[in-house]
Amino acid sequence: MTMKDNNKSFFDVLSSVIDEAFSNAFDETKENSAPSSKYSSIEEYSVATGKRFRMTKDQMERGLTREEAFTELYINEEN
Repeated sequence: MTMKDNNKSFFDVLSSVIDEAFSNAFDETKENSAPSSKYSSIEEYSVATGKRFRMTKDQMERGLTREEAFTELYINEEN
């Protein structure tokens, strides 16, 4: 086997690895849904963590309810 043949087979392998990586990354047929949130409610959060859910200062300034703030942080975190 010559050096030219080795280079060709190396580039063939490299090309197939790159093609597969791109097809996996940009495959629109795969489901792109984000994993579900850790907590589905404030009560579940409190039971799981042993803590009371607290809003951020920014959320309070924007006038969000506790439920809206929780949804923003934990339910919509993948968006």
